[in-house]
Amino acid sequence: MNCELKIVFATNNAHKLAEIREMLDGSGIEVLSLADIGCHDDIPETAPTIEGNAMQKAEYIYDKYGLSCFADDTGLEVRALGGAPGVLSARYAGGQGHDSEANMAKLLDEMRPFTDRKARFRTVICLILANDSEPVTFEGVVNGEIITEKQGTAGFGYDPLFRPDGYDGTFAQLGHEVKNKISHRALAVRKLVEYLRKVKK
Repeated sequence: MNCELKIVFATNNAHKLAEIREMLDGSGIEVLSLADIGCHDDIPETAPTIEGNAMQKAEYIYDKYGLSCFADDTGLEVRALGGAPGVLSARYAGGQGHDSEANMAKLLDEMRPFTDRKARFRTVICLILANDSEPVTFEGVVNGEIITEKQGTAGFGYDPLFRPDGYDGTFAQLGHEVKNKISHRALAVRKLVEYLRKVKK
């Protein structure tokens, strides 16, 4: 990509924004935050699926500002809990959401009766380019398990409880550098970047 592409990431989550900017460093894609475009709205996330939420957020920004944008939604899907917390991951413990400590406490409590601790993190990114309003989606999945107590201090959300397959530590123990190479979001972002490089040639 010769010219820098400016694209809005429709999130109010500072952790996600920093993570994605780090992943896209040197790619020729400049990621703008909602604050960068003067958007301070509480973007709705009311769809019943992870895909639906990602699309709802991207469409909101595109419809209001007419800018190229992408949005993601991520869910932790635990097999023994029938795929929960899933689309409710950020608000699992109730309230307005993003209370990681309360969410992790609830998850550990719900998992107590189960020996099957298999889980997966799934990210869906929805992209809408200003010159092509047809949304495109990209998915990233990492399989692993929920451990019985928190381990590690890096990362955010459920990272201290999730140990990806093939690794000895949780996402919170592996640290940003490793997580940003192997995470569900990294896999989805890689697909997004590949797609953007193709369409921008």
